[in-house]
Amino acid sequence: MANIRQIRRRIRGVQSTAKITRAMEMIATSKMRRAQEAGVAGRPYDEKIRQVISALAALPQAGGAPHPLLQRRPVGRIAVVHITPDRGLCGGLNANLNRTTASFLLEQTVPVTLITVGRKGNEFMRRTGREIRAEFARIGDRPSLMDTLPISRIVIDDYSSGLVDMVYLVFSRFVTTMTQTPVLEQLLPIEPLELPAMQNVEYIYEPDSEVVLGELLPRFVEMEVYHAVLESIASEQSARMVAMRNATESAKELIEDLTLMYNKARQESITTELLDIAGGAAALK
Repeated sequence: MANIRQIRRRIRGVQSTAKITRAMEMIATSKMRRAQEAGVAGRPYDEKIRQVISALAALPQAGGAPHPLLQRRPVGRIAVVHITPDRGLCGGLNANLNRTTASFLLEQTVPVTLITVGRKGNEFMRRTGREIRAEFARIGDRPSLMDTLPISRIVIDDYSSGLVDMVYLVFSRFVTTMTQTPVLEQLLPIEPLELPAMQNVEYIYEPDSEVVLGELLPRFVEMEVYHAVLESIASEQSARMVAMRNATESAKELIEDLTLMYNKARQESITTELLDIAGGAAALK
């Protein structure tokens, strides 16, 4: 009977876990669509601003000196903006992002500083003893551009002042609900695209192309960081929904196996009791 009680207790525990994972799946599903729409909506803007910057960078600038955010210089220090979720329970998303950044760090021959966005990435980098320039957490599931501006300001100031000579972004790009890809992307110096001849049209810029370019480049960095955060949130909610759905299905399968085990144990117990009764009756005769 003790074995039956243990199985019954375990069934109740797994049923409670299944209810929790089912609720978390529903919450992630409700957040996922909004996060996906926000992440995908920024892609056309990102593509267009890259085209405009490329067209402006191709024009001759006054004095011939490129903008500080376009300048390439010998690399003496690298900065990495490492974007991860604040929470777990999203499959292998956090592990893949941490592995991507760790592999990149091991390949470098110059010092690397980190700007961590999200608790999971920050905890991993602290455990490995990496130098952390700044850390950000609790940005939320629906951040605005203002929420990510401090991250962009640190990146722009450090690069413009020469504290770092190259900046990379590490984040998870949303592909589909089932697929999220870790991305390592160079942020600074900004690399203008090579425009096709049909798109390379000479426009008249007011007050002039240099002023417009100087205003656009910081906005571009801000939007790149903001868009990377949105992509990461969309990936997180999608990964969590899939992970919780798999956990719920696994819990249901385990409940079925435990129920079968419980029925067998109960049947065995009843059979044993019947044999004892029959044996006692036979002994009385």
